[in-house]
Parts: sequence; structure tokens; C-alpha cells
Amino acid sequence: MTFHMSTNGFFRRIAAWCAAPAAAGAGLVCASLSGCARPAGAPPEPCLRRADAAVPSLDPAQAASLAAGRAVALCYETPLQFDYAARPYALAPYVCDLPEVSPDGLEITLRLRDDVWFGPADCFDTPDKRRKAVAEDLVYSLKRLADAKNSSPGFWILDGKVEGVAEFRASSLDPAVPTDYAREISGIRALDDRTVRLRLVKPSSEFLWTLALPYASLVPREAVEKHGQDGFGAVEAGSGPFRLADWRRGHRMLFARREGRDGARDRTPVLSGAEDAVPYASVEILAMSDPSTRWLSFLSGAFDLAENISRDDWETVIGPDGSLRPDMAARGVTLHSGPALETTYLAFNMDDPVVGGANAALRRALSCAFDSAAWVSLNRGRVIPASGPLPPGVAGRLETPPPFVHDEARARALLVEAGYPGGVDPKTGRRLALTLLLGGTDPATRESAELMASFFARVGVSLSLEYDAFPQFLRRLNRREAQTFLVTWVADDPDPANFLQLFVSRNASPGPNRCNFSSSPYDALFDRAETSPEGSGARAAAVAEMQEIVRSECPWIFVGHRRDAVLAGPRLRNYLLHAFPLGMEKHWRAVTVP
Repeated sequence: MTFHMSTNGFFRRIAAWCAAPAAAGAGLVCASLSGCARPAGAPPEPCLRRADAAVPSLDPAQAASLAAGRAVALCYETPLQFDYAARPYALAPYVCDLPEVSPDGLEITLRLRDDVWFGPADCFDTPDKRRKAVAEDLVYSLKRLADAKNSSPGFWILDGKVEGVAEFRASSLDPAVPTDYAREISGIRALDDRTVRLRLVKPSSEFLWTLALPYASLVPREAVEKHGQDGFGAVEAGSGPFRLADWRRGHRMLFARREGRDGARDRTPVLSGAEDAVPYASVEILAMSDPSTRWLSFLSGAFDLAENISRDDWETVIGPDGSLRPDMAARGVTLHSGPALETTYLAFNMDDPVVGGANAALRRALSCAFDSAAWVSLNRGRVIPASGPLPPGVAGRLETPPPFVHDEARARALLVEAGYPGGVDPKTGRRLALTLLLGGTDPATRESAELMASFFARVGVSLSLEYDAFPQFLRRLNRREAQTFLVTWVADDPDPANFLQLFVSRNASPGPNRCNFSSSPYDALFDRAETSPEGSGARAAAVAEMQEIVRSECPWIFVGHRRDAVLAGPRLRNYLLHAFPLGMEKHWRAVTVP
């Protein structure tokens, strides 16, 4: 049973929690409540304090998790960056100017700024321990992603996209032979100290977005060679807005503003309410995985923001109309809410003889059985109903209702068409029995799955629930063993292709097309969209038609899109909710609170 508590109840719980000295993290919250002085060596003020998952490495080539990406983006810079305020999302210059793209879409020319400096770091043999970044640094950094010995999870941004990368990677496979970084990649070349020319295998509307991801960060070769591939992840030698000041593995990371760096390239807007605020001098991140501990720490004032508010805590701070409750607003807390760039879906394995193949009528029937209003209610309004695979904020999203929405009478009629009148399987004389695979066993997952089963039961279909640990869940999807499964796709970038690729035949499992959907017309439309200029009518038409195909064939039940909600503490200003929160702390500001 789930219990909901009032805000006053939370303060009582904090008091009880602080009374128990053995509670994990109690010292942090209680010190804040009692006004205890911070320990010696405290970070420069104003200091942004927040929680995140533990970061295993500061090597940009290994920045596979959101926590690692956030930390890397504080210290290192990418060729391009996400514009902080632009909606729909847009790219902005950063280390490089906005690129020049050839008319055929194959050549991308990047020109570096002349005022980007690495350091200070002990790898540089200069009096001030700094060095100016040059074009060869970008070439070297991209080669590190392609080097098989690094096993970089970021190799995907180059794989099959950039000319000559496959050959370079093949040359690096032998573990006994050092990778030759003097070997050229035909598609990644420095023309001079300030210019890099990239050549793609084929035009890609999505490729430029990857140049704003932490994987594409510029790193100095001297640091990697001094510390080795493994040791490099334990130090910092970047050019970003912050430098690593202290790191206690698995506990705390402290970043301080990089002195002498020109912050104009951050392109920070001054938002309403931030006119008199000042940039944060430091960022302190505590490794804290327990959501309850994070939440209590925020309520106590120990943290400046609370992210990913749980289902159980939602109603204690958010009113029925989606606004912040008055008692929280009175404390100076502000709510920032909007749709996340992700889609949750129930997938049908199109290889399955029952739910897959040509039996679109069954998939349509089950789509009509899905009660979107009940799903929103279960999630306390934290989800937005879906119109298809693209979430709000992605260009070209169809805003019209999908053709198969909640309608139980229509679901029953479609079951008749599918050969299961009344939900009865004529082969057995019993209710049609399907299996839903889930990648977790936590109470929220179980509650969601049981609600989904109740939707199917209303139209006479039995849904058995099967739970697996997430690694095993993924292995079973890779082997195409699941009949149906519930999963969420989180965008790598805001291009519609990032979601529409999930239905391309060549991406079938173990690729991202987990439902193994196959359609020659769809594939042709995807390729047309990929090679059409961004913003063109041809691309917009192809994106719309692809959505109509999957809305008709129903390889997914479009479950919904999570609504992001972040609570900012009374000191935090200039905050904007962003789907790609990588290094955005450089834009945030602080005010003094009595």
C-alpha cells in the first residue's frame, strides 16, 4: 500500500530522521537544519549543491551515463552546444562556429575559436600549465572514439557515418599492437590549426547534434599519454567552464570555475528574476542513489534542486492543476515542468506468430483497450498522452489523435476481426493469453504492469506478467524472446530520426528496433528523410508519413511521455528545464537568501 503525506508530514519525517544518527546521509541534512558550519576546505561560494549518481570516469570517451555526461560537460567542451533557451531545441556555436555544410550534405567544415585553452593541468610543460586548443585536438579526440582498445560507448556517433572510420577501427583491433594515431582517417582531417573537415558516408540530418554530446569533447593528447587510457579518467585537463577541484570516489565531486576562461562562448541568457544574480563559483555533487534521501536533503535546504520527483511524493508538492502547492511556493521553491524527450511504449514482437506479422487487427484492438486516462491518473499527472512515437518538442510530431485510441467497444469489434471474438482463442476455447515482459521488479513497475493487465482483461484478453532484472531483460530483447514488453526510449538528440529509427528494418534486434517491425515503404521514407535537407518539405512529408504508418500498423501501444518536473530552491536563478542537461550549470545563477 502506498501512503501519501502532507508537506507538514515531510517536516515531521525529517525531524524523526535526524533523530536517528545511524540513518544514511543524516549528517548532511541535520547539519543544514541546525546551521552547522561547513567543514574546512569548503567550496567557494556561491556553491551549487546537488545530488547525482556516482561517476566512474571523467574521460569523455566513457561518458555513457547521464551523471558522467553532466560531469564531463562541466570540464570539457564540444565543437557545438545545445542552445540553452531555444525551443524547439537548436544548436549553437561553442568551441567551433556553426559548421559549413556542402550542398550534397557530405562535407562538414568546422572552424575553431582562437581563445580556447586547456588547463591548468600537470601534463602541460608551460609556465602556466595551459595550452591553446587546435584543430588536431578535435581530430585526436574523435580518433579515440574509433579506437577499439578504448571500447568507447560513444563510437556510435561515428560508426557507419564518417568516411574512413571503419578502416581506422580495424587497424586498432590487435591488443598487442599500439594504435597508430598518426594514421589518417579520410573523413576526419585538420586542414590547418583552426579548421577541421569531416566527410560523411551519406547525408545525415542527425549527425550535427552528436557534435554537442560529451563524447565529442576536445581532450589534449598530452593528458592521455601522461596518465594512460585508464588513469586519464581520474584527472581533468579540459577547457570547460569548471575544473575538477576535488574528487572522493563514490562520495563527492567538487568543481570550481576555471580562472581566465572567457565565458562569452557559453551564450548565457539572463532570464527574468536573474538580473541581480551571480554565476556559481563552484558546483558540489554528492553521490546519492536513494531517492528518499535526495528528497529529504532538498527539503532541508542541503540541495539547490530536486529532480525526478517520485510518484509517491508528487502530490505533496504539486496540486491537482499541475502547479506548485502554496506551502512550497511560500518557501521560495519554484517548479519547472515540461515534457521529457522520451516515449514509453508497449511493444509487440513482430516476429511473434500471435501478435506480430499481418495480425494488425489484434494490435489495433489492444491499442484501443489501453486506457490513457487511467494511466495518467496512476502516474499522478506525471505523464502526457502520446499521439505517436514522437514526444512534444520534436519537430514534425503529429498532433492529431492516433487512429486507435481508447474505445473498448471498438477493441471488442477488432478482436472479432482478428479471430478472437470475446477475447477467446479458438484454438484453446479459452481467453487469449499473452505475456508482458518487464525489466524490473520494483513496486512502481509492478503497479504499472498490473494496470496494463487490467486494461486487456476488460476486453477479455489475459496478460501474464513476467519480471526480469534489467540486464537479463535486455538480453532477452536482443534474442527476440519477448512476446510483448514495456520500455522507454530516451532521446539522444531532438531530431525526429532518433525516434523514427526504432522502426527501420535494418535496426531490428539486437539493434534499437526492438519490436522487429519491417516495412519496405517505411524504410524508403526513412532514407528519404535522412538525405533531405533539414526543414525541407520533402523531409517533413516523409516524417509525417512514417508516423502514419506506425500509427496504423500498431507495432507499439503508445503509452505516453514522462513529464519532467524540477524543483529549484530559493537561491537558484536563471534555471531552464532542458532535455539535454549537460553542463547547464554554467548558465545558472545564485542570489543571497536571508
